[in-house]
Amino acid sequence: MSLTTSPFDDDKLHEECALFGIFGTPDAAAHTALGLHAQQHRGQEATGIVSYDGRQFSAHRGMGHVGDNFGDPAVIQRLKGYAAIGHNRYATTGATVARNSQPLFAELETGGFAVGHNGNLTNAMEIRKDLVRRGCLFQSTTDSEVIIHLMAIGRGSNVVDRLVGALRQVEGAYSLVALSPTGLIGVRDPHGVRPLVLGKLGDAYILASETCGLDIIGAEFVRDIDKGEVVVIDESGVHSHYPFREQQERFCIFEYIYFSRPDSIVEGTSVYEARKRIGAELARESHVGADLVIPVPDSGVPAAIGYAAESGIPFELGIIRNHYVGRTFIEPTDHIRHLGVKLKHNASRAQLQGKRVILVDDSIVRGTTSTKIIQMVRQAGAKEVHFRIASPPTTHSCFYGVDTPERSKLLAAQMDVKGMAEFIGADTLAFVSLDGLYRAMGKKGRDAKKPAYCDACFTGDYPIALIDQLEGSHGKQLSLLAETA
Repeated sequence: MSLTTSPFDDDKLHEECALFGIFGTPDAAAHTALGLHAQQHRGQEATGIVSYDGRQFSAHRGMGHVGDNFGDPAVIQRLKGYAAIGHNRYATTGATVARNSQPLFAELETGGFAVGHNGNLTNAMEIRKDLVRRGCLFQSTTDSEVIIHLMAIGRGSNVVDRLVGALRQVEGAYSLVALSPTGLIGVRDPHGVRPLVLGKLGDAYILASETCGLDIIGAEFVRDIDKGEVVVIDESGVHSHYPFREQQERFCIFEYIYFSRPDSIVEGTSVYEARKRIGAELARESHVGADLVIPVPDSGVPAAIGYAAESGIPFELGIIRNHYVGRTFIEPTDHIRHLGVKLKHNASRAQLQGKRVILVDDSIVRGTTSTKIIQMVRQAGAKEVHFRIASPPTTHSCFYGVDTPERSKLLAAQMDVKGMAEFIGADTLAFVSLDGLYRAMGKKGRDAKKPAYCDACFTGDYPIALIDQLEGSHGKQLSLLAETA
């Protein structure tokens, strides 16, 4: 009998992929595997690498983690070349299938072309229907494939022109890494919603979703790729192009709250320090008398440290996480199913017995995990449980590359804060305010006319047109595009 951890994993928002690319080193695939390993948190369903040695492309893609696919040296040895790109994927709805693994590859008029995509195209359904009517044959259900088909039928004497021509026809949030016989290409959408950085290792240049992907191979961080920038890396160096119409920057603020690794530097800001500042704002806005500040591990730890420092209440690790449980845990009998969340978390009775506890977490999505964690803390002897959340209430779905439940399944879209507190079983519940979140990020507050970030999951203020949504609900859209990148 199988006891799955998936329901508890799914009570979080998930970034849908990680990107890595390198040009100018003889063991490009090995570096790419390491870079993907450091960014495993961004996508855990599938992984892949495509390399190029000056004559031919080689590829390996597979379901599971980076170590499952590239831990065998023989696999890396088959991926020959001085350039490579890689991708980690997190599935959204529908079956997780190998044909949706990236990087995607096609033979175009301009030569071989591989691409990995982080984000979501909001008019992919509309474009896909038109391409199918024109006779295009799709090999996957990922929205990223429309880019390749648009390139195939497009005009342009070189691969960069074809790629730019394709991207001018799409809407949405995207960071891309691509590989062609002429070099490595990186792109960010005109709003800069999803991250992409440039690094350097000796004479080699690197593209990665996060700086932690550079750190693992000892590479130097050079800069963030700009919003709307197309960067081309070849034997003559790094060349930048800005072919898109200027747009307001709307970087995803959830990168700071949860998605990015705490040791990454995102858009010039330490993720760890940002989360501590959010915790401090939370303490200033909604403090309550208590004996201990306890994080919900692991993502709640920096915010809890900030909360404890600001409030003067001791910080303790009152919940211990088991890091060695996969998505499915096999048990011979059915009677232990109710244990649920204890597969991954266990409360420390010695710390919690008789205490008034402030629990700090990064977000509440459906509320199922929050309910079980609070119940577990009470069972360990806590006298009071006050829940504090280091983000505003998540009231809207994301359509820009984040795996989000339909709005009807978001707890904060269905209840007010008091109702949510009763539902999850907390004595009190409070979220950091939207202005408090912006203050933690170094802003005076949220400028309603010109917000600095994409915060649509909190506000419903979507900066990029949701064209496919006009044809139906989120669920209907994804019935065709059963997997997004």
